[in-house]
Amino acid sequence: MVEHLATRAIYFLSYAALAFGNQGCNDQDAIETILTKDGDRYKCVNINQQPSLHHPSLINHKIQMEPSSYPTDLHNGSLSAVNNSLAELPAISCPIGTIPILQDIKGGTINILSFHTKEFGERAEVAGAKTNDDIYGTSVSINVYEPKVKEKTEDISTSFTVLLNAQNDSHLEGIGAGSIVWPSFRGDRFARFHISWMDRTHSGHTQCYDHECPGFVQVGKIGLGGRISPVSIYNGPQYEINVLLFKDPKSKDWWLASGNTLIGYWPSQLFTNLKDKAISAFWGGQVGGPTVQQNFPEMGSGHLASEGFGKAAFVRDIKIVDGNNEYVKPDIHKSFSASSKTTCYSVDSFGQGESGLHVYYGGPGGCNS
Repeated sequence: MVEHLATRAIYFLSYAALAFGNQGCNDQDAIETILTKDGDRYKCVNINQQPSLHHPSLINHKIQMEPSSYPTDLHNGSLSAVNNSLAELPAISCPIGTIPILQDIKGGTINILSFHTKEFGERAEVAGAKTNDDIYGTSVSINVYEPKVKEKTEDISTSFTVLLNAQNDSHLEGIGAGSIVWPSFRGDRFARFHISWMDRTHSGHTQCYDHECPGFVQVGKIGLGGRISPVSIYNGPQYEINVLLFKDPKSKDWWLASGNTLIGYWPSQLFTNLKDKAISAFWGGQVGGPTVQQNFPEMGSGHLASEGFGKAAFVRDIKIVDGNNEYVKPDIHKSFSASSKTTCYSVDSFGQGESGLHVYYGGPGGCNS
C-alpha cells in the first residue's frame, strides 16, 4: 500500500522548473496592476480574457460564476470554515469583472515548465493519508508551516490535497490545491497557495500549476501563487487553511473553494476519467525535485509526526463528497496512512474523529538514502 500511495500521489505532484515568459496575458490585457506588501505584482485581467480560455477544449466556453449547488454536511448544512486559527489566502483587490494573474519581477506572466512526471516520481517522497473510493469532492484543514528547502534548487515541499482518477499510470488525471514552499518560484521560502492539475491533454506526461497553462477558470479574487499568512510556529501558534474541492453534479465541473470563498473551477471538458468522479484522494505532504534524493528537505513542520500537536504538521477534518452530494467521513476500511521514506518522514495518530479523518505527518529531512 505504501508503494501505491507514493506512486499515484508522486506522479501527480510532479517536478516543475521555473521559467519566465510573456504568455497568457500582457500589459494590454491588464486593467490594473496591484503590488502586494510581499512584493508580488498581480495584473487584474478581464475575466473573459483570462489564460484558461485559450485551452482548445474551452473555445466559446461560458464562464460559470458559481456552481449549480453545493455539497452539504449532514450535521452542519453547508460546510464552512469555523476555525479561529485560519491563515489568510492572498486576496487581491482587483476591480469587478477582473481576476488577478501573478506576474514575474519583469512584469511577464509566470510560466512554470513541467517535466515528465515519471522523472519526478523517482525523486519524490510523500507522507500522509489516502482513501480509495468513489469520490465527488473533499474538504480538509491543512496545517501550514514553512519547511526549509534548499535554495538555488528547483526542489519543493508541499502540504496538499489531491483527487485522482487513473486507468493506469500512463493516463492519470487529477486536481489539487494547498501550500507549497518553492524557493525557485519567487526567490523566497514563503508558503504560497498553489493549485495543480493534470487533464486529458497532459495526462501521463506533464501537469499544470496556477495560470501557467490554460484550463483553470478563475472567478474569485484569491491570488494564485501568493503568500499564505500567518503560518504556524513550532511549539507556538498554529494556523490552517481550508481547502474544498467538489464536483458540480449538473455541469460536472470541479470547483475549488476555501471556506465560503469560491476561487474557480476546472471545466468538465478538460477530463475523460475525472469527468465522472475521482477514485482516490490524498492529504498530506510531499517533497520533490531534481536534488531531493541528495538533500532531503523538511516536510510539514520539519519535525516527526510523533511530536504531536503544536510541533508536527497535520491534516484534519477530512471528509469526502459522496454520490448524493453530501460530505461524509471517509470509510476507515478504505483509508490508510503511510510514508514512502520512513527514515526521513513519518505519520502518526491516523484515525477517524467526529469531524473526519486526521493524521500527523512530516520530518526533518537530511536523512541518508
